[in-house]
Amino acid sequence: MKKTVAINDSEVLIPRKNRRPKKRRKHAKRRVKVRLKKRGREESVSSLVEKYWLQRYDLFSKYDEGIRMDEEGWFSVTPEEIAIWHAKRSGGGLVVDCFTGVGGNAIQFAKMCCHVVAIDIDPQKVELALNNAKVYGVEDYIDFIVGDFVQLALALKGDVVFLAPPWGGPSYKTIENFTLDLLKPKDGYVLMLVSIHS
Repeated sequence: MKKTVAINDSEVLIPRKNRRPKKRRKHAKRRVKVRLKKRGREESVSSLVEKYWLQRYDLFSKYDEGIRMDEEGWFSVTPEEIAIWHAKRSGGGLVVDCFTGVGGNAIQFAKMCCHVVAIDIDPQKVELALNNAKVYGVEDYIDFIVGDFVQLALALKGDVVFLAPPWGGPSYKTIENFTLDLLKPKDGYVLMLVSIHS
C-alpha cells in the first residue's frame, strides 16, 4: 500500500515500508520453532544450532537428501558457495583437506575433478563427511583419514594444502582481538609451517 502525503499543494505517493508488525514477527518465530519440533530429524537441534539450522540450505544445498552433521559441524562447515569458490581457486590436482570436519570443502574440491585426502582427528566427523560425500556422489574421489594432520603432515604430499582449522565456534565473539595464535589444535604459525612440508 502507498501513503499519500501533501507537499506544497501537490500529492506525492510514498511507498510504505514492508515490515511485519512486531506481533506477526513473534508469531513467525514461534512457527519456526514449532516446525523445528515437528520434524523428526531436527528434534535434537539445540538453541546454539538453531540459527545455523535455519541456514541449512546455504551450508549444503542437498541437505534434505541425507546430509548429517554434529553440533560443531553446524557452525564449522563452510557455506557451500564459499566452498565452491575455494575449489575453483585451487587449480585441481591432489588436495589435502587438513581439517575436513563434516566435509563441506572436501565435497566441493572433489566435484571440481580434484582428488582429495580429507583428514580429521574425530572419527565421528569422518563418518559424517563420508555420508555427506555419498549424498553428493563424490565419495570415490575422496580418501578419508582419521588422524592428526600435524602428525601426518610430513608423510603427505599434495598440490594444494587446504587449512580451515577449528576456530572455537560462536564464542569467538567474546574475544576482543582474535589472532592466529588462538587457533586449535596448534596456533596458525605452526600450522602454516607444518603445511609447507605437505
